[in-house]
Amino acid sequence: MASWQVQEAKARFSELMREAEEHGPQTITVRGTRAAVLLSADTYDKLHRAKLPLTRFLGDSPLFGVDLDLQRDRSAAREMQL
Repeated sequence: MASWQVQEAKARFSELMREAEEHGPQTITVRGTRAAVLLSADTYDKLHRAKLPLTRFLGDSPLFGVDLDLQRDRSAAREMQL
């Protein structure tokens, strides 16, 4: 992730936006400390898209309705030398 000083980011804002679109998030620093991150609109949308509830996610699964054998093996554990 590229880093820009705040004064450089202000002076070259168009280039900063282009870099975010083409190469990913861009960090903006103030006195050497990370202060902000500029994201492209596409990256932002991916991060903030609507989250599915777990029940809907599981219902949409290709395994929904498949009869799985979830019985646990109850036999004794094997002996181990430690």
